[in-house]
Amino acid sequence: MASGPPFSLGVETHEGLAALTRAIRAEEDGKALRKELAANMREALKPAAAEAKSSIMAMASAGLPTAPALRASVAKKIRPEVKLGGRWSGARVKAFKTKNIRNFPNAPKRLNRAGGWRHPVYGNREVWAQQRGKPEWFDRSFEGRESHYKEAVEAAMENMARRIASRAG
Repeated sequence: MASGPPFSLGVETHEGLAALTRAIRAEEDGKALRKELAANMREALKPAAAEAKSSIMAMASAGLPTAPALRASVAKKIRPEVKLGGRWSGARVKAFKTKNIRNFPNAPKRLNRAGGWRHPVYGNREVWAQQRGKPEWFDRSFEGRESHYKEAVEAAMENMARRIASRAG
């Protein structure tokens, strides 16, 4: 069910969302309605983001205390995202890049990969190490619940559509 960038769980664009966005724009207080719809859609995906955060925090640690903490930094960058209109419209849970965290901006993606990643050993640039994270920590955190999250987002859309329809009637 992944949509948008390769590292996200989302609800794909469909005509219902596009029609709802057009209807909101036609309303006098359309900007406020769009903000409210986006907030409700994000709220529907908050449990999914919490699942992904707990999944990465459950990853085993090497045991050496280092700062900043990689798992916590990745968990902070997981959040629901909603876009209404433009090239991509929809709602998704996304793991954003971890800029300035141990020079490892792609940590969420690399920790998820079964193959892991390679990096030079500290202090010896000629020797490389292979590391593995927790394969598919992001994908598995949603397993079996994708339809639940999709229904929650669609319910938020339906509520807004009913609200706009009741104004016209």
